[in-house]
Amino acid sequence: MAFATADLYDELGDGIQSLPLQLRSFGRRRAFDGPIRTVRCLEDNALVKSLLATPGEGAVLVIDGGGSLNTALMGDLIAASAVQNGWAGVVINGGIRDSVAIDGLDLGVKALGTNPRKSAKLGAGEVDVTVSFGGVEFAVGAHLYSDEDGILVERLS
Repeated sequence: MAFATADLYDELGDGIQSLPLQLRSFGRRRAFDGPIRTVRCLEDNALVKSLLATPGEGAVLVIDGGGSLNTALMGDLIAASAVQNGWAGVVINGGIRDSVAIDGLDLGVKALGTNPRKSAKLGAGEVDVTVSFGGVEFAVGAHLYSDEDGILVERLS
């Protein structure tokens, strides 16, 4: 991966979106990129678990959890499944748990924070829909770049 988000932004300017949310970094991959897949769910991670158990082919899963930190949307077992299935990273507008274990995995993870509380497992939510948070639109198939300086998302026309 030969990119730096600061350099990409300098090159593309308003042609790329910059996420202003200050997400925490987890996982061994501090820089990652790939095409976007999405899940919209609130305090229910059943769809997250099922999607990350499918071939990721270098994609980044963006999860809009409504900014809730009441429960974790991903733990170490789901994150390990993402690694085994070839996902590049996961960006969560919500929380994770098992952060120490996730830090040992070859996966890029950005999340609002942590909470040890499990989420519901009812399957409520939507997969592969455009989600928005922090003033950025995450469209399925758009490219996401993430490193220590932040997250950039290409604009689809």
